[in-house]
Amino acid sequence: MQQAHAPILFLGTGIMGAPMVRRLEAAGYDVEVWNRSADKAEALASENVAAIKDLMALAPAVRTVILMVSTGAVVDELLFGEDGTGGLQGMLAPGSTVIVMSSIPVQSSRAQAEKLKAHGIAYLDAPVSGGEKGAIEGTLSIMVGGEGTRVDESRPALEAMGRVIHIGPNGCGQLAKLANQTIVGITIGAVSEALLLAKAGGADLAAVREALLGGFARSEILSQHGQRMIDGNFTPGAKSEVQLKDANTALGLADELGVETPLLTEVAALYAELCKKGGANLDHSALYKLLDER
Repeated sequence: MQQAHAPILFLGTGIMGAPMVRRLEAAGYDVEVWNRSADKAEALASENVAAIKDLMALAPAVRTVILMVSTGAVVDELLFGEDGTGGLQGMLAPGSTVIVMSSIPVQSSRAQAEKLKAHGIAYLDAPVSGGEKGAIEGTLSIMVGGEGTRVDESRPALEAMGRVIHIGPNGCGQLAKLANQTIVGITIGAVSEALLLAKAGGADLAAVREALLGGFARSEILSQHGQRMIDGNFTPGAKSEVQLKDANTALGLADELGVETPLLTEVAALYAELCKKGGANLDHSALYKLLDER
């Protein structure tokens, strides 16, 4: 396929990152990929994607870097190096754009934006919702924080991966993602309890799910994860340890802002229990499994 766009460096090719890279490549982007575990990046090399092992060998033509890694600390290390003076900030030319699609604390995203601004590098926080299924299908909800002109410039690439909503200035994308994760975690808990109640009473869970999907209780979580719960299939599309990380991030911000979150507090405690009992790498719908086995 003839490339019609400037090259993109994509860091992080795990459950979410790999299908996102495929969507970019299918849209005509020349994508270079890097992953801390090199085998995951190299697995994409046969799909018209170049895997690089050394970020110091970054091609001069790269002006857009997308990060889809596990934590804010990993983002910091990649952007600024272990000592805060290296990393991508010293390699990218002024006018470049860094797009952080990882879910990280609001304060971290704003601090990263300010540091890069000093080097003439634009920063967008653009976390996503939709899970592995949305990444594969290119239907992610992409919540963007940043300066409007840079959002518009990056929109074509982002739209290759999903639906783009500009929430506001830097940090607002992460705020929207925390709101999303609050709803997701609590709703998974609600669906788990509802199905367990129906199961204990002797109802057919498939029939219950079908009935609920036709009424006011319908949700994507009931549709996708309700089926996972019924099937006992907890192969991760979004890991429980990530749900816990995001819940704890939201709780920390809520405490800082003086917002009471009794439901999220309880759900976070349940996810902590699930992870402690060996479920960290299970899909976040495995909250059902935890409650069912109590």
